[in-house]
Amino acid sequence: MELRHLRYFVAVADHLGFSRAAKHLHLAQQSLSQQIGALERELGVRLFDRDARGTRLTEAGRVFLPEARAVLARADAAVVVAQRAGRGELGRLNLAFLASTANYMLPPVVKALRERLPDLELTTHHEQIHELVAGLRDGRFDAAFTRPPLVADLATRTIATEPVCAVLPVGHPLAGRAELRLADLAEEDWVLSPRESWPPWHEKYDRDFAAAGFTPNVVQRADGAANLLGLVAAGVGVTRLALSANSIRRTGVVFIPLADDRAETVVAWMPARDGPVQRNLLNIAADLAATADLTRWG
Repeated sequence: MELRHLRYFVAVADHLGFSRAAKHLHLAQQSLSQQIGALERELGVRLFDRDARGTRLTEAGRVFLPEARAVLARADAAVVVAQRAGRGELGRLNLAFLASTANYMLPPVVKALRERLPDLELTTHHEQIHELVAGLRDGRFDAAFTRPPLVADLATRTIATEPVCAVLPVGHPLAGRAELRLADLAEEDWVLSPRESWPPWHEKYDRDFAAAGFTPNVVQRADGAANLLGLVAAGVGVTRLALSANSIRRTGVVFIPLADDRAETVVAWMPARDGPVQRNLLNIAADLAATADLTRWG
């Protein structure tokens, strides 16, 4: 049995005649009669009584009609669902946010997704960089908002840039400066994240410090921007963070922009999983980046 047979049956039932139904369906009446006959043979029952007075549903036809309508309605609904899924309007999106970017990046992204793709099933996660990259690689996350991971197998698109700042304790002799250079901090004690937290980042930090002419005296290491800010506020040392990290802690520390130093926020994904939902996400992220300073949401 094919869906077209059910459509033909419903059309004849609705028009109470083969001639009018054939015209509605743009079929020859003889062809329509043959198709209804094939359906009746497959079902093993007569669906219509045809005589000089016209065409009428049999009892079997009367019972079969609402079932046929229901099947056709479900088929039509399935087509719509498949088309919407193909456009990335339906489905699931598991989205990860680097913990240090979630405070300012999650609200506008989730708001825009809910407004433009309200039927999408969205799940968000806060992760450190190693878990975020692992989740993208093994498929737990469909995309992520993060600092550039600096690994070759992930695709990225920049959606925001902001100043990188020296973070100093309140009362530090350099705290009143409008701008600093990294070399100005050569004699300071530093607090940084553990090298093993994400080696590609620390390789870049090493290059930056070498270009500034010094190796930092790291007196303590701690995971996460919040911990680093707490250590700076306690006077343990100085650190270097993106300006948006000031939304995490606003007391006890001072953010001074570093000359010629910028931080990027990117959306990252595995190229092999570049589906319609991810493409919609990229379009939404691009629109947000063009219309708002995303780093100001914190």
